[in-house]
Amino acid sequence: MKKLVVLGAGTAGTMVVNRLRKLLDANEWQVTIVDQDETHYYQPGFLFLPFGTYQGKDVIKPKRDFIPSGVELIVSPIDVIDAENNSVTLVKDQRVLTYDFLVIATGAQIRPDQTPGLLEHEWHKTIHDFYTFDGALTLARHLEQWQGGRLVVNVVENPIKCPVAPLEFLMLADFYFQDRGIRDRVELVYTTPLPGAFTKPVCNRELSGMLQAKGIQVVPEFQIERVDPDAKKIVAYDETAIGYDLLVTVPMNMGDECIARSGLGDESNFIPVDKHTFVSPKHANIFVLGDAAALPTSKAGSVAHFAVECFAENFVRYIQGSELDPSFDGHTNCFIESGFGKGLLIDFNYDTEPLPGRFPLPGIGPFALLQESRLNHLGKLAFRWMYWNILLKGRNTLLPARMSMAGKMTPHQN
Repeated sequence: MKKLVVLGAGTAGTMVVNRLRKLLDANEWQVTIVDQDETHYYQPGFLFLPFGTYQGKDVIKPKRDFIPSGVELIVSPIDVIDAENNSVTLVKDQRVLTYDFLVIATGAQIRPDQTPGLLEHEWHKTIHDFYTFDGALTLARHLEQWQGGRLVVNVVENPIKCPVAPLEFLMLADFYFQDRGIRDRVELVYTTPLPGAFTKPVCNRELSGMLQAKGIQVVPEFQIERVDPDAKKIVAYDETAIGYDLLVTVPMNMGDECIARSGLGDESNFIPVDKHTFVSPKHANIFVLGDAAALPTSKAGSVAHFAVECFAENFVRYIQGSELDPSFDGHTNCFIESGFGKGLLIDFNYDTEPLPGRFPLPGIGPFALLQESRLNHLGKLAFRWMYWNILLKGRNTLLPARMSMAGKMTPHQN
């Protein structure tokens, strides 16, 4: 009996076991998945909690509801991975799991402790986050009572989960405060270590123009060094300071501490892997999927979905003796909320930046790429149902795992 162990029952890990359980012979394979938490969070929904679009119950379900029959779920933190001896030691009872193949999908977590001043006495008072369930709910209660001032959204360092989420937050905040009738009393400021609002030129021009039109100030190349919670200001390494009345931070994102203890990751605890096949360059029986992987693409649910789709059948060929097919192209697909019941859609990969056009059917859509529409907003809301009922359960979608240029306009065409 061969053993497959999957570490992490979040988005990537859950999709992996659902797909592989269908592809692997149950008489020949024992599949085990490990996670420290019983609750599955729909993380894209955290963005909507501060503005009352979603309630807490809308973004949580038991993880056991999505683990297929025949797969053992063990609830325990992970102590250490011994890649040389093909074993994983768990914190609970120091239980040791051995494996023939290991899939690491331990995700990424915010680390406010990495920035001096963030976790001092103003945490979840005048300093908030929306990248955690509790943080988003606490911020929702704060915004209900807030009467205005300078709201600063600060990204500490990249990479972060869902790179467009801070921009979405600002545009939804613009809508939220206008709806409350206090937008004229609110100054919205975005500070980012990037040279612009987004990394890709065509998309950056579109998003920067939208932020400017909404009266949202962008402060690029702001490398935060510390927070002074008493003076209510964030301070960069060059001593540039920006004051705030309310700070919404996107703290440094890091991989799980078990990766550091195991000596498998980089300085941020993300694990280097082949960007097309997800195999470790050092261990031919270890694969890394989802946010845990050090890949040159977004840490987003769509990346995990397309990656797992490419990985599952590739893995079956691999264990049968074939070479891995370098099939994953970095495909990312993301709805971007822009407020007032509208949104954008971007679709890109390692080599091609987000471009205008129609998706998924060329010339037809129904979704517009890099263009605001009501339908894109509805698509973002509908994705929650798709996530719970199709993606997590490893069911096929109509979206190709590899990005297509069909329906897209290159820069010289638009």
